[in-house]
Amino acid sequence: MKQLTSLLLFASFCALCGQLTAATKPNIIFILADDLGLDGVSCYGSDIHPTPQIDKLAASGTRFETCYAAPLCGPSRCVLMSGRYAFRTGGIGNGSWRANGPGAKSKDEQPVAKLMKQAGYATCESGKWRQVGETPHDWGFDEYCTDPTAGGWYWKDSYIKNGETISASHYNPDVIQAFSLDFIRRHKDGDKPFFLYYAMHLVHKPTLHTPISPPKDGPERYQDNIAYMDKQVGELVAELDKLGLREKTLVMFSGDNGTAVGYPSPIHGRLINGAKASMWEGGSRVPLIASWPGTTPAGAVSKDIVNFSDMLSTFVELGGGQLPKDFKYDSRSIAPQLRGEKGNAREWAYVQLGPRWFVREPGFKMNEKGELFDMSDAPFVEKPVAASADTDASKAARARLTAVLAELNPAGGKTDGGEGKADKKKKKAERKKKAKQ
Repeated sequence: MKQLTSLLLFASFCALCGQLTAATKPNIIFILADDLGLDGVSCYGSDIHPTPQIDKLAASGTRFETCYAAPLCGPSRCVLMSGRYAFRTGGIGNGSWRANGPGAKSKDEQPVAKLMKQAGYATCESGKWRQVGETPHDWGFDEYCTDPTAGGWYWKDSYIKNGETISASHYNPDVIQAFSLDFIRRHKDGDKPFFLYYAMHLVHKPTLHTPISPPKDGPERYQDNIAYMDKQVGELVAELDKLGLREKTLVMFSGDNGTAVGYPSPIHGRLINGAKASMWEGGSRVPLIASWPGTTPAGAVSKDIVNFSDMLSTFVELGGGQLPKDFKYDSRSIAPQLRGEKGNAREWAYVQLGPRWFVREPGFKMNEKGELFDMSDAPFVEKPVAASADTDASKAARARLTAVLAELNPAGGKTDGGEGKADKKKKKAERKKKAKQ
């Protein structure tokens, strides 16, 4: 009898420990804006684009100054989902996802949603997906709502919900917002924490009117789109407050690449160097905000270099999961920084688009050609440094970054095809030049 009582007490204790462990796991929401660079967010210094709700999110948490995505939608999302560099997965361009393309396949990866499910999370993808390939379910999401077309944004006549095509005239950002809020509400009292990957369509072109602006489309609608995106972020945070989930939920906000060409937006009177699809700062340096009241330091600004690959190990660590052994990730957790601790900050970030890449440390960057750039005035100026003009600092940086690229060896990985528009234009121009010779 005593032995049975002891076993029952032990079982109760284990169950209680499991409940307590589950209670300490945060809900995680990662909001990814589309084509939104630093210059589209006012807390990053944008002179012409007020984003009061996103600024409020930053004031309640930590803002990272130096975060790198890829310069184009598809490669960024692949790095985010896989936690691995493009030359390992083949997710090197927007066309990589095609069935016969070099892009990542879910069967070959150990993606973030799958790992979060293993850690006991309910998982959901809401919004833009197509350029990753297959379906969100294949990549580990329990539920999803996305679009059936390559563009798939704004005013459309159908969308896909958990594999079923829904025919309905709608404004896509509203459908995705409603689906996201419904997922949160349905899981507020569940026995599992939730992981929501919310991939907004805003503010990608075409620049169309929103439901709350006059129905006249054109470039002047860009600020309307930013304002609507900002409003939706505010609504989501307000819903968490209403449901009593705010202090139980980590909310992160970022952009998948830099601002699109055609929307120059100064920061304190200066323009960022480059734009979407370029290998300059304006192509891949993006906002990153993390807010988890009671855990993330409020109003903090971090200068630590962060790479999109880092989200995977961060979320898995916070969720109490485990990374699979003998599987190569490029992800470094920033969970300590989210708790206000020092953490193990990156020495450099790696960025790739098609057959082009660079590695970037705080003061310098080096590209696939071995060209070195002084980044002391980035993101506005990236100054080439010739070997003949090396200082002690640039000479040391040249040696460090050369060694980093030699160890990574991107050229030995999957780098064929899938290039962005900038690559295609360059190759076309080169062919024309040769034809004239």
